[in-house]
Amino acid sequence: MKSILILFFLPLLLYPAFAQSEYYIVEPSDKKTLNVGITTIPEDPTPGGIVKFKIDFINPKTDRIQEHIDYKFTLQRGESQTNVFGPIPLTHTSTGSVTIPVEIIEPGTYLGIIQFEGILFQPIPEEIMSFTILIGQSQENGTPQPSNGNQAPPDNGGGCLIATATFDSELSPQVQQLREVRDNVVMKTKSGAAFMTAFNQFYYSFSPAIADLERENSVFKETTKIVLTPLLTSLSILNHVEIDSEEEMLGYGIGIILLNIGMYSAIPAVAVLKWYNLRIK
Repeated sequence: MKSILILFFLPLLLYPAFAQSEYYIVEPSDKKTLNVGITTIPEDPTPGGIVKFKIDFINPKTDRIQEHIDYKFTLQRGESQTNVFGPIPLTHTSTGSVTIPVEIIEPGTYLGIIQFEGILFQPIPEEIMSFTILIGQSQENGTPQPSNGNQAPPDNGGGCLIATATFDSELSPQVQQLREVRDNVVMKTKSGAAFMTAFNQFYYSFSPAIADLERENSVFKETTKIVLTPLLTSLSILNHVEIDSEEEMLGYGIGIILLNIGMYSAIPAVAVLKWYNLRIK
């Protein structure tokens, strides 16, 4: 039981980001306020599965991801111009990055439309960036097609497969909370970034199997949801503290680890003790 809890707890404590990949394209919006980077996961999408569109809003002056963006996303069949996904309601991303999973059933040409209407909590006139992608073609033809974009540096993030499977969507509040802790707290320090790089290899060795089991077994999925609730509560602490040094990051990190060890060990211990006492009586 302890081994299972550790498998759930450790990967999500410092939430890994989406699988490492380079942008296919980076293009400016129509008014050139921001550049928008697009990556598809998998790199060569095929019909009959989930295609993840990773979208990063990039400040052209600093070449860094711009935080706090209000955006919409729509995916259309290019031939018929019918919506196959979205438009989603105006959504806020505090990290300036979002990954949107879309089920693609038929091959063909698709048009992605990204609209943003706010930066750093300030409304702006709507700006648009669009791209086309061929689904069911070779990788050379299937990548998003740029007009004047350049390659961007690789992203060091990763996706929490277990939490996504538990809460049904990478856009769920719980997954967004984990992403914010990762990007706004953990990845701001050298020790946190180094840990994430090393830990991703361990995490992805088992998380796909657990996520698949959740999708196949609703009871296991609901159990996982209960197990994750204390962890999510404890991680929310990091959203309310100022961490300005490596020492503070290590201090808060170790403190939360000990807190979760206490919660996840104390509850089973109390349950076993009560069961033992009832059995004696």
